[in-house]
Amino acid sequence: MFRFCIAFVLFLFPEIAAAEFSGRVLVIDGDTIDVGAVRVRIHGIDAPEKDQHCQSEQGVDWACGLWVNEQVRQRIQGQIAHCVQTDIDRYNRVVATCTVAGQDIGRAFVADGLAFAYRKYSMAYDLDEKGAMISNRGLHASHVQNPSQFRNTQTNGRIPRDRDCVIKGNISVDGTRIFHVPGQAFYDRTGISTRNGERWFCSSSDAIKAGWRASRR
Repeated sequence: MFRFCIAFVLFLFPEIAAAEFSGRVLVIDGDTIDVGAVRVRIHGIDAPEKDQHCQSEQGVDWACGLWVNEQVRQRIQGQIAHCVQTDIDRYNRVVATCTVAGQDIGRAFVADGLAFAYRKYSMAYDLDEKGAMISNRGLHASHVQNPSQFRNTQTNGRIPRDRDCVIKGNISVDGTRIFHVPGQAFYDRTGISTRNGERWFCSSSDAIKAGWRASRR
């Protein structure tokens, strides 16, 4: 409730957008923390999602999102952060630049390859990311998808809007109508484009009646 009140006040009175606040850190993920009672989205950075995976130079898949979360937790969990608020995002989180022990944590995370410079909103850490890339630090030692691209991939027709209708009715390049159920090989990577005639089904029997056949794997 307190967090909501702060966000609401800042929304109504943008002139206090440079408000400063401090508090003990609780890490939510690679770019989101609680500073005392305030939920903060760290300004200018974008870290991998918790369920995001990367691939090593040897082709080994690994959970880089969870790795980043743990690295950030080890660095700043329980410490005191001093923040300057710059904005409020669409989730009512306070966007802020924060320091811990005198260090700009956004810059530190980008410089060490734990996050990317979020150039859509700020160029402040552009050179820090380039330095991390050149030195293959952190995530840059692997093949990693930009977090914003990963989020778009996950939401672009790949995640059902209705929890009761999760079967994907896909149309292949040759026009074959195939449905995929959760757990099958191609389910996660299949996106549904309703504008192209593809659709979601609530049951396999519904898909079969509509003219779709089951995926063979």
